[in-house]
Amino acid sequence: MTQHDLDLTITKISHRTPGAGGSWVQGKINNEYRFDALVFSEHAECESYELGRSKISKLWIQRLSDRTVMFNFDRGLDVAAVNTEVQVVVDFLCEGLSDLVFGQ
Repeated sequence: MTQHDLDLTITKISHRTPGAGGSWVQGKINNEYRFDALVFSEHAECESYELGRSKISKLWIQRLSDRTVMFNFDRGLDVAAVNTEVQVVVDFLCEGLSDLVFGQ
């Protein structure tokens, strides 16, 4: 699977209060995985609070078929991508989710 094979569906965007910043984004990938992400328009002041340079501070991915958590980052890695396919999904979301949400 490559990033070109992925079909992203955003199911909900919840903007947080101005003081808190960021937006919670929920969605699905290929109707196989669901995800929740806390995404910001700017990079985190503390690099370790951000997944790479993605502007994502929290990302949770679950396989829909059996509800298994496939990846979890909560201002630090809690559950690494369980396989290469999930890592492709993580990379895909890191590459463009913030730009999609904030129109940059």
